[in-house]
Amino acid sequence: MGKVTGTVVRAAQVVKEFFADFGRAVAKGDLFVKLTPILWGAGYLRRRQFVKAIIMTVMEALVIWFTFGFAMDYVPKFNTLGTVKAEQVFNMKTMQAEWNDYDHSFMILLFSLFSFVVWFAAAIVLMLNTVNVYKLQQDAQSGRHINTFVEDIKEYFDKKFHITLLTLPVLGVVIFTLIPILLLIAVAFTNYDQQHMPPTNLFTWVGFDNFVSLFSGTVTSSFGYAFVRILIWTIIWSFFATLTTYFGGIIMSLALNSKRTRLPKLWRTMLVITIAVPQFVSLLLMRNFFANNGIMNTMCAAIGLTDFLREIGLISTSYIPFLSSPGWAHVTIILINIWIGIPYQMLISTGILMNLPHDQIESARMDGANAFQIFVHITMPYMLQVTGPALVTDFIKNFNNFNVIYLLTQSVYVTTDQLMANSQAKEVDLLVTWLFTLTQDYYNYKMASVIGIMVFIVCSAFSLIAFNYMLKGDKEATYQ
Repeated sequence: MGKVTGTVVRAAQVVKEFFADFGRAVAKGDLFVKLTPILWGAGYLRRRQFVKAIIMTVMEALVIWFTFGFAMDYVPKFNTLGTVKAEQVFNMKTMQAEWNDYDHSFMILLFSLFSFVVWFAAAIVLMLNTVNVYKLQQDAQSGRHINTFVEDIKEYFDKKFHITLLTLPVLGVVIFTLIPILLLIAVAFTNYDQQHMPPTNLFTWVGFDNFVSLFSGTVTSSFGYAFVRILIWTIIWSFFATLTTYFGGIIMSLALNSKRTRLPKLWRTMLVITIAVPQFVSLLLMRNFFANNGIMNTMCAAIGLTDFLREIGLISTSYIPFLSSPGWAHVTIILINIWIGIPYQMLISTGILMNLPHDQIESARMDGANAFQIFVHITMPYMLQVTGPALVTDFIKNFNNFNVIYLLTQSVYVTTDQLMANSQAKEVDLLVTWLFTLTQDYYNYKMASVIGIMVFIVCSAFSLIAFNYMLKGDKEATYQ
């Protein structure tokens, strides 16, 4: 974790220096610099940079308008998330039933978080503005040239062009990623579910009650029971789904690139066809093939396999429960994923194998190494060194692989475990499909948010550990 710790330390140092610069500007700046945190354009006005002064004054006015014209309608209610329920009241003047001035808990939560983000961004702009004005004061005192507004604009298309390019992406991340993540985290600490749906009903803060429910089993809640089993299956699925397709793709690529393989283009084309067909189509077809009355069960019954499995006690039904029974469904899902995932890895591996260190391979052959030894000691280490980061991302992708699980088991698998059913879960669910069911079918947003946080924690912890291990040391030098 050395690199991670170093990154955190450097980030903390940057933040510390930023606040130190702001404090120094306020302490040592002239009157106009000291006024800048109150009147954003004051420092620029003193240095006769009128355009910047106008821009900063307009920005300050917008922040003030946003605060008193919008944010104050929601932020004061943030601690309770609303107290007035929606109801119709008969108006004696109009002789009609009218809705009262009710609170909407979700809107209060969402717009309060949005307001906090806007205020935080405004505070950063205020401090940066003060530091910049202090630098202008120092330039003026030392006789250095002070850029005009036009010169500053030109810099943002030259030396500071990276800032220009990153502005819109950063805004997009804040609006479409940061705020939804903050909302997800906040909902996990509320009782937002089907019984507390605003505006008819309000939800409120409940602290860590939802986390306690997830990690403990009680008479009224079996979320702890379901969470442990689904987490274990999610990890097992991610492990096998990643490794089987990874090594399968490499082996398939080696086989197709072998001089002994006939018609390699034909086999490669047949594999690529599975990529061309959308998963929405192929997975639904596979679900029908492996259904209780599907083609696979018909074929297995015709050759006597079904009767044989019943005789030895592996099944107790007149069909093989490929997708409708625990164990069978788990294995079937992994096997179907192999068929879907190997072509992707085969194409990636083909490109990498073209750059294998052939001089090392020839030297190994001259030293008497056979094909298996070359594969173990040269091919695989090289593949892992090149594709290691992609292997980590594949694991995370499979950890959240919604398509395969949902399309194969939806409307097919029905749990017989009452504790799982009480938590609206199934043995074949991943955490992400369980989260989806809780939100879309049962409107249990509070527990879905808690599960979402746990998914993030598991994935981020695995990514940090794996990347730190794979990237440490100078492994590239081995193949230079």
